[in-house]
Amino acid sequence: MIKKPTLLLQGCCGPCSTAVIKKLEEKFDVYLFFWGSNIFPKEEYLKRLEAVMTVNQSFLNGKDAIVAPYNEEEYLESVKGLEKEPEGGYRCEKCFELRMYACAKKTKEMGYNYFASTLSVSPHKNAKIIAEVGKRAEEKFGVKFFEQDFKKENGFLLSTTLSKELGIYRQNYCGCKFSIRK
Repeated sequence: MIKKPTLLLQGCCGPCSTAVIKKLEEKFDVYLFFWGSNIFPKEEYLKRLEAVMTVNQSFLNGKDAIVAPYNEEEYLESVKGLEKEPEGGYRCEKCFELRMYACAKKTKEMGYNYFASTLSVSPHKNAKIIAEVGKRAEEKFGVKFFEQDFKKENGFLLSTTLSKELGIYRQNYCGCKFSIRK
């Protein structure tokens, strides 16, 4: 049996993680990484963490998921001055950077072959910016970024279908307090 390369997947939430894992599992031995310090309020973070852990158990047979400590102050400091940026603006790019840099750093620490992010499965996220951030993280940490626009080939539809089948929590805003819909 040929051993698959390892990949650490930065999962933004449970629903997005479902479809991306399905698309990656044939090529990679996937491990899940959750960094959610951008999520507000803390109760929302806990709901999303529970969904991610359910996906980890259901799709990755309960492999050890890596959960970064919740640190809202770190997130707020990194986006200071960008609070009024529109959704999809530079504040979001800084948030992508925080999450993907943390994942790339952990990929290197763990000795995995690749890292990737579920962020591009959302129709609300710019896959080009996500890829640019991934390439910067690749250069900074010396680990390979697996680039793919996961919304293609009905990725988002697959995520909604699989999350409904699992009965997991599906949020109605990106995560930070600046993205909560009024």
